[in-house]
Amino acid sequence: MNLQVAKNTVITLDYHVTDPDGEVVDEGRDPLVYLHGGYDDIFPKIEEALQGKGIGESVQVKLQPDEAFGEYDPELVQVEPRKDFPKELQVGMQFEGGPEEGGDDDFIIYRVTNIEGDKVVLDGNHPLAGSALVFTCTVTAIRPASADELEHGHVHNPEDDEEGCH
Repeated sequence: MNLQVAKNTVITLDYHVTDPDGEVVDEGRDPLVYLHGGYDDIFPKIEEALQGKGIGESVQVKLQPDEAFGEYDPELVQVEPRKDFPKELQVGMQFEGGPEEGGDDDFIIYRVTNIEGDKVVLDGNHPLAGSALVFTCTVTAIRPASADELEHGHVHNPEDDEEGCH
């Protein structure tokens, strides 16, 4: 059977990501496995380029910031008092935060980008926000999605039990 990338198939990709100058952003050590067909498991422009491809076929997709991790938003940078953080604080640590009245969907991950005196600088932007990216991938496996995967809208790892699915 010669399967092709199509809606409701589970796709495995070998991939790597560079910036437009060829600098590696993500070397893709682990294969990327996603549910194809508009489930928001992968950037839409990449999904579109893979549609109809077979095992062994490759694509290279150039993504502008708004097609990848979004434009950089300076409003997502905050300066907070050092006393509000754990003693063992380092640049690169991450904290979840959101508005006082917000629900779970309003929370974002903030990275500590600077610690200076009694101030901590937090950035809620994705580390690749504002970056154009070049995504190169090869289809290495295609299989029909299971009923559970279609119902949940994402791939299930065989080692996962149902309680681990959100």
